[in-house]
Amino acid sequence: MEEAGDEPIIVSTDEHFMREALRQARKAARQDEVPIGAVIVREGHVIARAWNQVETLKDATAHAEMIALTQAQSALGDWRLNECDLYVTKEPCPMCAGAIMHCRVRRVIFGCPDLKGGAAGGFWNLLQAPNLNHRSEIVSGVLGDECVMVLKSFFREARERRANGLIHKKGLSDL
Repeated sequence: MEEAGDEPIIVSTDEHFMREALRQARKAARQDEVPIGAVIVREGHVIARAWNQVETLKDATAHAEMIALTQAQSALGDWRLNECDLYVTKEPCPMCAGAIMHCRVRRVIFGCPDLKGGAAGGFWNLLQAPNLNHRSEIVSGVLGDECVMVLKSFFREARERRANGLIHKKGLSDL
């Protein structure tokens, strides 16, 4: 029985949903994809889960965010996601930010910033551009250290495999 002043435990926190995005990122890593994961939440329920599938699908647009947006739109039967929150392990790129704006996502919560190409405040801030019709609330740094470690570990292991002659993927020379 609750005592006066005790508050109920709420499991639907930003950290809770970011942990689900991290699970998706780890799935990407197991598929030898850059480990970025995303989930979309509406009314406290996950309605879409995705991870990067650029290499698997041979599609440069197959970012976790893009796949999750498509899943969420299908789940709701509407392209408008204005009552939805997107959790993603790394700050969205300009392509994803454009799609997020067009879908009118309410909040974008990400783990680690992308200072070279992020479009949610890291390099640009497309999600809150004053001349656009929609602006998303941005929350950054949620489980940021863990999100960074997943990415760093993936790229370190990829460099080691490359150095040992185990992989020959184009583009990994820049890692």
